[in-house]
Amino acid sequence: MSADILNSLARRVGDGVAAVRPAAAMADSEATDPVEAVATALLGYVSEPGDGVLGRLVGALGASGMATALLEGRSGRDIAGQAVTGLGPADAPSGREVTAGLARWGPRLEEDAFARSIAQAARVGARLLLPGDGDWPEGLDDLGVHAPLSLWVRGRPSALAERPSLALVGARAATGYGEHVAVEAAAGLVDRGLAVVSGGAYGIDGTAHRAALAAAGTTVAFLAGGVDRFYPAGHEGLLGRIVETGAVVSELACGAAPTRWRFLQRNRLIAAASDATVVLEAGMRSGSLNTAGHAAALGRPLGAVPGPVTSPASAGCHRLLREFDAVCVTDAAQMAELVASVGGGVGGSGDGDDDAMTGAPPPRRLEMLSSAERRVLDALGTRRSRPIGDLVRDTGLTPGAVMGALGALDATGLAARSGEGWVRRPPDEASVRPGSWS
Repeated sequence: MSADILNSLARRVGDGVAAVRPAAAMADSEATDPVEAVATALLGYVSEPGDGVLGRLVGALGASGMATALLEGRSGRDIAGQAVTGLGPADAPSGREVTAGLARWGPRLEEDAFARSIAQAARVGARLLLPGDGDWPEGLDDLGVHAPLSLWVRGRPSALAERPSLALVGARAATGYGEHVAVEAAAGLVDRGLAVVSGGAYGIDGTAHRAALAAAGTTVAFLAGGVDRFYPAGHEGLLGRIVETGAVVSELACGAAPTRWRFLQRNRLIAAASDATVVLEAGMRSGSLNTAGHAAALGRPLGAVPGPVTSPASAGCHRLLREFDAVCVTDAAQMAELVASVGGGVGGSGDGDDDAMTGAPPPRRLEMLSSAERRVLDALGTRRSRPIGDLVRDTGLTPGAVMGALGALDATGLAARSGEGWVRRPPDEASVRPGSWS
């Protein structure tokens, strides 16, 4: 019976899986079993990025084994006991951890919605990339149990495996100085044979992508939502151009919306998939500092471009240089040296210039709130009341964690009861001031 329940789901979504996992794409893959692909996609659909408990369970039981346990409604204690056999008592999650995980994943276990997500991926031409595929970026494996279970790719999957690669990141509120540096850096890196990786956001990210495209180079954009709907909407044209020659990538299933939490988790993929990371321009609250933190935690070379000492837009870069041993880089040649220092094999001189994986430096946003409180706040609207069940499904938290977060948000005046649910109140900027979350 264990195999039957997963096989039944695989038959139901078989056509969609066949479209997103074509035989040609799997020619050099270790992951050729369509049932395993369905199981992996299902686990990615029900979980939030970077879920370390699920990562450990998949390591112990395999994707098929874990998906079957979830579909069968097995208890946390039972699943944890099986995981001990595969991992040993020191590394296996406890029964309490697995039970809490089931409370997070269970509300999203809707077969109809999962089938629609797979069908949507097939409609937009997305491809499901699994560990073991030839185009899987091996650097993501350094994330350990927090690594993505799968990736959804629009464009050319092989762009992810191109080496060397370098992440160019920075604030959305870029200045003319920052944009100039981004153009020169991206063009110079392409001239030297590097692929440019970034997050597709406004400001530095978008400028780096455009410059790489203009130089006829490879560029990869990691998104914080599903690849079926490009975000930000103002970059739909840019992301469409990236699809033509490079790749637009996400670990989230089609239909998933971007949230602050997912942006922070997306940043770990940018850092892990690249051989080095350079922050071009960043204020003290820029989301790019989070990417830098992941790069530092992973042991990747980290560079920062200095700016005017009077410019708040460069204060984050100066902090990286002063406090976190980032290398001072001022042009593409120096940035390329970061990759060469780890054996990146840079060619051509050119003429142009879980939650435990947050890394250092820590992001300074919504400082008064915990991770769970931020996720719940993201899911609340200012007009339409959201019941507890909806918040559990949208945040991936347990009901108890959601209610605890709501209590804290209520106490600080950020959320309030409304009818049968909860609504968000605009934050008092004197007490809670969110920063950029790109």
